[in-house]
Amino acid sequence: MDWAATLGTEAGRYADGEARLPDAADDDQRQRRLTRLGNAAYGAGLCALMLGDGERAREWLARAAARWRESFESAPPGSWGRPIGAIKAQLLAGDRGAAAEAARWTLETGAGEAESPIGRYAACLALLVLRRDREARVHADAIRIHPDFPAPVGDALATIAARTDQVGYVEAIEAVLESFETREEYLEDVPVADTVLVLRALAEQRALTVELDSPLLPERK
Repeated sequence: MDWAATLGTEAGRYADGEARLPDAADDDQRQRRLTRLGNAAYGAGLCALMLGDGERAREWLARAAARWRESFESAPPGSWGRPIGAIKAQLLAGDRGAAAEAARWTLETGAGEAESPIGRYAACLALLVLRRDREARVHADAIRIHPDFPAPVGDALATIAARTDQVGYVEAIEAVLESFETREEYLEDVPVADTVLVLRALAEQRALTVELDSPLLPERK
């Protein structure tokens, strides 16, 4: 994968979309364009991570979070992918303060009361960021058995919230990584196991560690 070239492509998509944004005639069109901007910025940020360019990654990931949050204002009810994306972007950027702020905002939008698995996923991520692990585990336990949610992700979230299940965490996150390595489609066609990176960041805050080696993960320095 030519990460530098792909980063350039994503940056170009972002610039083109930003230039077209003022032309949006209505809220629906504007929120769709903002979402695409967030996707492009996130793709660029992931490429920068793979290149080991932390500063550029932080810039693009923060931009992605901002665009997704902006798009949420006029998005249809239940558009939990945007808050999830904002939290993940700030976690990957390594900005704990911004991640915590995004987590609080996610809960303020009502994620904690959502009944859908994606809404509960948003709530679980937010609560883990805020170190409210007991509450997070309630959502994790609900979504890990839901037929419309990937069980390995739910298992990983539950073991992280439990803090002490090292073996269960390793098994779960390895299964999540395998699901990325065997898929054919990625957001923005950028093959990075971003969910694994997010889960690992949350786990390491709780002294849960694992060594992972994959072309879908950046090298650790």
